[in-house]
Amino acid sequence: MYSNSAHNIYAQNNVGIESSHKLIEMLYEGVLRFNAQAKKAIKDNNIEKRIYWLNRSIAIVTELLSALDIKQGDVALYLDGLYRQEMVLLSSVSIDSDISKLDEVSKVFKCLLEAWRESADVA
Repeated sequence: MYSNSAHNIYAQNNVGIESSHKLIEMLYEGVLRFNAQAKKAIKDNNIEKRIYWLNRSIAIVTELLSALDIKQGDVALYLDGLYRQEMVLLSSVSIDSDISKLDEVSKVFKCLLEAWRESADVA
């Protein structure tokens, strides 16, 4: 259902993306942005928007997961497990509206984004 949707949305809106490195950065930023919107919806008790924004975050994490090449080693295996755990948490938030779980996912993606940006600076 979510296959390639996040990538297609970003690709359509950002035809001039310079590299796949920039695309991953934008996907991480998207999760953070959508999680913030979901958190606001939870606080506003807006079920429809909560589900909408959480589904957008889940779509991006699904895309990140599908882009991994497990044959590339330990980092890919680690990210596979991490992304799967974050999807479980996001799905749980869509059921129980637990902001602490949503904050946990956002914290993980903030750390991933920082590490990703640092790796670009080194390269």
